[in-house]
Amino acid sequence: MSATATHAGGHAAVADAEPLVLGDPSYTKVTADIAAPLERRAGIGWWIAFLLSATALGIGVVCAWITIATGIGTWGINRTVGWGFAITNFVFWVGIGHAGTLISAILLLLRQRWRTSIARAAEAMTIFAVICAGLFPIMHMGRPWYAYWFMPYPNTRGSLWQNFRSPLLWDMFAISTYFTVSLLFWYVGLIPDFGTMRDRARGLKKKIYGWLSLGWNGSARTWQRYEKASLMLASLATPLVVSVHTVVSFDFATSVIPGWHTTIFPPYFVAGAVFSGFAMVITLLTITRKVMGLEAYITDRHLELMSKVLLLTGMIVGFAYTTELFIAWYSGNPYEQFTFMNRAFGPYAWAYWLMFSCNVFVPQIFWFKRFRRSVPVLFVASLLVNVGMWFERFNIVVTSLHRDYLPSSWSMYAPSLIEVGIFIGSFGLFFTAYLLFTRVAPVVAFHEVKHTLAQQREDAHHE
Repeated sequence: MSATATHAGGHAAVADAEPLVLGDPSYTKVTADIAAPLERRAGIGWWIAFLLSATALGIGVVCAWITIATGIGTWGINRTVGWGFAITNFVFWVGIGHAGTLISAILLLLRQRWRTSIARAAEAMTIFAVICAGLFPIMHMGRPWYAYWFMPYPNTRGSLWQNFRSPLLWDMFAISTYFTVSLLFWYVGLIPDFGTMRDRARGLKKKIYGWLSLGWNGSARTWQRYEKASLMLASLATPLVVSVHTVVSFDFATSVIPGWHTTIFPPYFVAGAVFSGFAMVITLLTITRKVMGLEAYITDRHLELMSKVLLLTGMIVGFAYTTELFIAWYSGNPYEQFTFMNRAFGPYAWAYWLMFSCNVFVPQIFWFKRFRRSVPVLFVASLLVNVGMWFERFNIVVTSLHRDYLPSSWSMYAPSLIEVGIFIGSFGLFFTAYLLFTRVAPVVAFHEVKHTLAQQREDAHHE
């Protein structure tokens, strides 16, 4: 049999490729399988996970309230290390939110079929991660009730105006734009599925889904407008994948601090964001597909393809680490050289080598197919990658600050319990929101899976 078969549309289909939807189900069965978790009562596992997440969120709320009421003196930062857990967590959560837009927008424009089953969960993850990220700069202000001063609007405060050279203001524009476009993209994608759920629901649920579906009727004209809106939003979201984390990297790269003042930061941050984002998608979907019985729609092939992206971006991140070390040596700048020697062999060396091991060495196991298709290996590796990516941000923020130009100002940083509590609370917020999402909206898009199934059958017909 030929390796490929070209059909009327001009597309090449791999004849022996594993299908993206297993079992060749009917369209009715696809709808029933994906809607089933929403139509039955939540299981004991969901309630346990929800209570744990809500508890973590409660801890975060209490610690955030103490911070707001007392001041950021409750944190472990000092005059030397003015940025600590807050900015580390901000960059971490912004990075987590990148995979959703990449999967939804860029892979949609590239017509990659394998995105269809994982895009919805990744988009939701993006929304929740960006919400978590946005909380940290606001709290770091010390007076969050003045957060509206970020907005450049006509006011009566005399000559007081925004400092457009401040990275904090850049972050506000980047995050608000990214959140708005991502939210619109996510919601527009949900409209047809809300229409399907409306037709299956009864009573109050039917009214709620009817309101959310915005009068969706499934006509040819409605589908045409939906496709145009999706492509338009994908086109808007695509440059944001690059621009948002580039702007975040400017928080560091535009300074004169050794270890920060480097031109490699924009591509380095973008690659790291996609790396950590895909790791979180794998973490969530390996659990979601098992608990919700969606193995026929989120298949081993989906996980294998995501692990390949993880391998690629992990190699890019490893190359960036090596380039940083080389440029520090090649520059001949003693301050730059000291910063990287201090990272690798100083008091925070344990954090540096943990970062290097998790982000560079762990993804190398995905050169082997049996590991790319092993769910336990994927789950553990994705957790280790996100541990490594968090410590990458910790290394960038803390090790560049704690030993600066003046030895007399050198200091160590250790987070306070309040900072740790807020960090735990951010995970509580993220997982609480994700768990609620799995109870109110389809985790997998009905219409996209059916479209993939139709293409799959057409490919089989032309073999």
